[in-house]
Amino acid sequence: MEWNLPNTLTWTRIAAIPLIILLFYMPYPWADPAAGLLFAAAGVTDSLDGYFARRFGQSSRLGAFLDPVADKLMVTAALLMLVQLTRIDAAIALVIVGREIAISALREWMAQIGASKSVAVNSLGKFKTACQMVAIPMLLYYGPLSAGGVTIDTRVWGVWLIYLAAVLTIWSMLYYMKLAWPQIRERSGA
Repeated sequence: MEWNLPNTLTWTRIAAIPLIILLFYMPYPWADPAAGLLFAAAGVTDSLDGYFARRFGQSSRLGAFLDPVADKLMVTAALLMLVQLTRIDAAIALVIVGREIAISALREWMAQIGASKSVAVNSLGKFKTACQMVAIPMLLYYGPLSAGGVTIDTRVWGVWLIYLAAVLTIWSMLYYMKLAWPQIRERSGA
């Protein structure tokens, strides 16, 4: 196993998942804000691990595998909690999780046939992820947030951003499918 800073950050993100869940279900008024803050901090490590991997030449196959798995586990766990508490609709969670499963399978298949570059992560997928990673901690916090004389209603902003993320989820899935379509068509004999 390759222990370096990027992989350690990814493992930290995975370790944060049960802590986020535990915080979320604690019966204290500070628990939801703490869960949202921990989710946000874990989301920041997603950007940092990739940055450090590139900056210090510490990219690895383990990291390339583990990073998207950590993201999907963290997002799925949070979405399930939010559905259970009716902070988001189950259809939104299904769209987001279903897309992640479908695109992961598509990427794996494209890698097996040597065409993985045609479905590499692009700016649309990154924007979708950014919307999710901002919306989810807002929905975990789920209340007014005041700083510097400005109050943000995280319920409203979180709902709008999660809906935007769902639209971008569908859009990016269709985009990736369009890129993969020539290979799918060629391999299926259609």
